[in-house]
Amino acid sequence: MSDASCGVNIRETWLEDRVDTDLEKSVSFPCMLQLASTWNRDLFLRYAGSIGEECRAGGIHILLGPGMNIYRHSQCGRNFEYGGEDPYLVSELIGRYVEGLQEKGVVATLKHFIANNTDFYRRKSNSIVGKRALHEIYLPAFKKGVEAGARAVMTAYNLFNGEWCSQNRKLINEILREELGFQWLVMTDWWAINDCEKAIKSGLDLEMPAGQIFKEIPRLLEEKRISEADIDRMVLNILKTAFSMDLYNPGFQDKSYLDNFDEHEAVALQTAAEGIVLLKNEADLLPLESGKDILLTGRFAEETARGGGAAEVEGFNHMNLLDALKEEFGSSIRYVKNPSDEELRNADAVIIATGTMDSEGCDRSFNLPDEEERCVLKAVGNSSKAIVLVNAGGGVRMTGWSGKAAAILYCWYGGQQGNRAVASVLSGKINPSGKLPITIEKEFSDSPGFGYIPEGESLYKGWDPDGEKAHAVYPVEYSEGIFIGYRWYEHKKVEPLYPFGFGLSYTEFEYKSLKVSLGQKGGTLRCDVDITIKNTGLRDGLETVQLYVGESDSSVIRPVKELKGFEKVHLKPAEEKTVRISLERDAFCFWDENLEQWTMNSGVFTIAVGTSSDNIQLKETVSVN
Repeated sequence: MSDASCGVNIRETWLEDRVDTDLEKSVSFPCMLQLASTWNRDLFLRYAGSIGEECRAGGIHILLGPGMNIYRHSQCGRNFEYGGEDPYLVSELIGRYVEGLQEKGVVATLKHFIANNTDFYRRKSNSIVGKRALHEIYLPAFKKGVEAGARAVMTAYNLFNGEWCSQNRKLINEILREELGFQWLVMTDWWAINDCEKAIKSGLDLEMPAGQIFKEIPRLLEEKRISEADIDRMVLNILKTAFSMDLYNPGFQDKSYLDNFDEHEAVALQTAAEGIVLLKNEADLLPLESGKDILLTGRFAEETARGGGAAEVEGFNHMNLLDALKEEFGSSIRYVKNPSDEELRNADAVIIATGTMDSEGCDRSFNLPDEEERCVLKAVGNSSKAIVLVNAGGGVRMTGWSGKAAAILYCWYGGQQGNRAVASVLSGKINPSGKLPITIEKEFSDSPGFGYIPEGESLYKGWDPDGEKAHAVYPVEYSEGIFIGYRWYEHKKVEPLYPFGFGLSYTEFEYKSLKVSLGQKGGTLRCDVDITIKNTGLRDGLETVQLYVGESDSSVIRPVKELKGFEKVHLKPAEEKTVRISLERDAFCFWDENLEQWTMNSGVFTIAVGTSSDNIQLKETVSVN
């Protein structure tokens, strides 16, 4: 096994005595949230396939990923490992990740099951989630992963509705195995069981080797509190999973894949390039021209931003931002670690690289660190041509300076090729096409997850295992229900700073026509939506057409609209294309808590198409029976 989601982690020193691989290097790919920002299904597949090849080269049978928990709030330390706030987008990402990884013969592990949306004393948080929110928001990506054939699931640290996930019979047996139909390996995370008997009877199969709880099995057998049949079930699930993926084949390790590392780096570079999101470009300051006096400053000019914990991949062939910009712009780049006001005012353009270093084990503030905030404010306060590069694993507060910055690029954690991609976007060699997979709020108090930290407590840094051990179990009420992300902001009529799906380009696109056709396929509803789009600018560009569905007069309260389809299209200047997005019955359904099943009302639905969740270009209504 190896940790990851955004590459193969081969440098976990605390596991060196248990990780048996002769893989000497692995590509550090952009984080999963940046992959989601590409909205590129083909790239989802190639990204995971590349990681699968590296696993095969190192003899690694099981990848402990993909991570796939929903982005409930911006402070979660592991947001960078996941795919964002929308269950449809995350499901599309996970389905192809599983397919791409497992077609290389490597087991995909869906994690963390379920409602693991904070790392604040994560083993002591009790996620209290209603049935409708569970089915509409938190289960769809796991369902998609199961349908794609994922062979393993890792349970979460937290409690789910009052019981720890790793020993939760309702969660594992009834929801995962019976409702979703999962029949393969279910494993814990490290040190995640509190009650051996409950864990064995829950449907769990494997405790991670660092744990000690399963040492109680002989005693429980002797006392007849468990049976040999319980153990047989666990053993058989492990074996059939391994046999189904041919893991015992002595030829599993395939070092010929070591010859593909250049291709993997190319995939990492494309992911970084397509995942960078241009949030602001006042007066078309970008792309920058060579020959100007471009002043570079900020923490991440020489240091590379990355996420920490299990998902941290060391990588190789790194280039910091300073060197990448020098390679792209030559002598135009001037690096000043602590520029004066005068230096900032006199430069033709100022680039400031800021952000956060997120990690599992703890949550981090929505606010930038004080020093970072001061540096950005100083730059935008002295230069009308300040370009802010944000490196972070989730949303950060930009309200204090976003209005003053001339341009803002959200760069996430770009992996070993990330800074090359940033330089190419700044120069215009690459036209940005990333779209936010999250909503970035103005203030954290606007968020549906606000208030999750127990009263009187505050965020901490580091993993703090002693503090976690001593901490009491505390409730996290998912009182917002289905209203997560853009659903919440539209429902509450709260304007975010940047909406879900938002992202600018160096060219312009015109949405010209929308045609909606209702019909049947295989005896069930089918809705074909044709959208014509034209590139009206002067550059080649990629645009993500986003399709949202809303019900006009529902029998239950529903979001204004929900993402139900998207397509990324390449257009040359003056070129136009017609994109077809097909919807099936599930695009119109909601989870009925009384009937405990998916239900579709007859009535009027709005089909809305746009460039983001709050920028709808075309819409039509259809009557569905």
